[in-house]
Amino acid sequence: MPTPLKAGEVLRNRYKIRRIIGQGGMGCIYLADDLRLEGRQCALKEVEHDRTLPQDMLRQAREQFLREATVLARLDHPNLPKVSDFFSIGGCDYLVMDFIPGRDLREIMLEARQKGEFLPENEVLGWAAQLADALEYLHNQKPIILHRDIKPSNLKLTPSNLLKLVDFGLVKILASDDMTITILQGRGTALYTPLEQYGGDAGHTDVRSDIYSFGATLYQLLTNQPPVEARERFLHPDSLISLRQINPNISSRTERAVLWAMNLHPDERPQNIDAFRQVLLGNAATPSKPIGRRFVQPRALEIDDFLTTPLDRFLAWAALGLVVFSLLITLLSL
Repeated sequence: MPTPLKAGEVLRNRYKIRRIIGQGGMGCIYLADDLRLEGRQCALKEVEHDRTLPQDMLRQAREQFLREATVLARLDHPNLPKVSDFFSIGGCDYLVMDFIPGRDLREIMLEARQKGEFLPENEVLGWAAQLADALEYLHNQKPIILHRDIKPSNLKLTPSNLLKLVDFGLVKILASDDMTITILQGRGTALYTPLEQYGGDAGHTDVRSDIYSFGATLYQLLTNQPPVEARERFLHPDSLISLRQINPNISSRTERAVLWAMNLHPDERPQNIDAFRQVLLGNAATPSKPIGRRFVQPRALEIDDFLTTPLDRFLAWAALGLVVFSLLITLLSL
């Protein structure tokens, strides 16, 4: 890992370092002032290549970075930070992105947990809808772009309640000739990583890998605890606790959608983001598919399919109670 840059250092006569705002095994993320555009702050993501690699491999890694940074710089979506510049200095590459103010969803979730509360389901589903828009945009690019590191700490909520999917550290670009190019080496965060991603870049990942991480992220936001790792679930199929066992206020519809996304085998997950979004937001029914290694049978609709909040359920049961009470009064008056 390179020696961190110091506050006050200026890169390319333009980016003045303020402080470190993130740190990983391959470099830091810095908050910097853009000296060319007064008042603009940006985030600089630093990537150091392994200096022990042969020179031809280092050259290929550098060319790969520049090629894929060019692709990222073309992205333009309200739920993604804008990549505005990229450059190399010495053995390090730098990606310049918008600095996103606000708190990440992990911080917000931990605050609720400290209060002994759960995040409201409707609020989490609102964030999920925004994340689905961002992922659908990435997955519809030509070539397809995978994020591969979706987790609560990589989702920031701005002061205007706009969700941003940040940190392109493990982005993959799937070339049209089925060749897979990776902007950075890495396997993602284990708690949110599907089995097929454990193979690193040798493993086969596609849009369904992002869908698994999406589901695992929702699991934690709705239960205040991370899901069991995919490897542990593979070895112990019953180790994943159901969402409603932890948080009874979650609707069965949402629970089924999240578990569908978290199936261990990619073929048993939603095949694209739109299919997952339609089920998650109640616009379609969850297909009768295997959940983990246990198969679920087709079932009739339940009241929870329509009543998604505690208030909905309270009003429904209150109305039912009034009907029963009215029937009793009628019978007694006969």
